[in-house]
Amino acid sequence: MAIKPTIYKLRIAISDLNREFYDSVQLTVALHPSENLERMMARIVAYCLNVQENISFTKGLSQVDEPDIWVKTLDDQISLWIDMGEPAPDRVKKSSRLAPEVKVYSFNSKSDTWWEQSKVKVQPFTHVKFYQFDWQQIKNLATYAQRNMDWSLSISGDTVYLATETGDCELLIKELV
Repeated sequence: MAIKPTIYKLRIAISDLNREFYDSVQLTVALHPSENLERMMARIVAYCLNVQENISFTKGLSQVDEPDIWVKTLDDQISLWIDMGEPAPDRVKKSSRLAPEVKVYSFNSKSDTWWEQSKVKVQPFTHVKFYQFDWQQIKNLATYAQRNMDWSLSISGDTVYLATETGDCELLIKELV
């Protein structure tokens, strides 16, 4: 019998000063059995950074042909493809053909090495943007994970400020160029 995902529920008040977006969202997020808390928390932050109409989590790790997060148009076209981690250049190429806008959020301890090895191969894809979360900050954020969470999240410049019931933290977002 397969191991089932762990379900997390979040209520997030988002204040995105960069996009002048102010709203609250309720999310139900599945932690895949092979996924760690750090990756799940990075996915949630990436979702909040890009929240808009028709954004949704996909089957992600369970479906290799899908991104972690996408935005689909009413006619079922992918308008935004979001991958987490360090995708292979072939995956970046494929996603750039499937969506007019692609974002990759790298977040773990091997991000710098991955970027140095991959940047020459992926830079020709001009509508793909690469971002990096600081690994220590993501690890800190993961310590606040609970099955039911209330967050207040503010985005200003390249910084995400997050207040939870159990503590506060700050995440820096570095654009990789």
